[in-house]
Amino acid sequence: MKFINEKLRAPPQEAAHGPAQSSVSAGNCGLLLVRITFGLLMAGHGCQKLFGIFGGEGLAATGKSFAGLGFHPGDVYAAIGGGSELLGGLGLALGLFTPLASAVLIGVMINAMATVTAAHGLWETEGGVEYNVCIAVVALAIAAIGPGQLALDRPFRWGKGGWPEAAFALCLGGISAAIVLSL
Repeated sequence: MKFINEKLRAPPQEAAHGPAQSSVSAGNCGLLLVRITFGLLMAGHGCQKLFGIFGGEGLAATGKSFAGLGFHPGDVYAAIGGGSELLGGLGLALGLFTPLASAVLIGVMINAMATVTAAHGLWETEGGVEYNVCIAVVALAIAAIGPGQLALDRPFRWGKGGWPEAAFALCLGGISAAIVLSL
């Protein structure tokens, strides 16, 4: 009976999994993999716009594309978009200022959906919003879950994730997208 009473008083994690261990969990490694993959791909996408590397067109050509979408001056909006993808992606990959990095990526994806992909439906094969939705949802989920144990944000309050962090990312991303779309 003494053993049962001790297990009932143990914190939930210890009761279910034995004594707490300092090793990194599979969940934290999985979260790191998601952050690095999405973050670095977004950073690379930003580099395509800004620097013309990884098969990108560079800032001048991207600026002309943005101007064709109604963003004037196109070069300025291309720099903002590319910089947002680069910095937001790096922040997500590193787990640094995670709610802010998530907000930046959400805002960029809302803009991409509103100006380019929404007219083509859902599926990426038709030029639709599928890819943009996936990135925005992953960014929002990481803000809600938190960047995990293997992140630079770990010691900070916002490094734990939660409803406030998710709400911050979604609201700031939505507001910034609305501002850009209204200009």
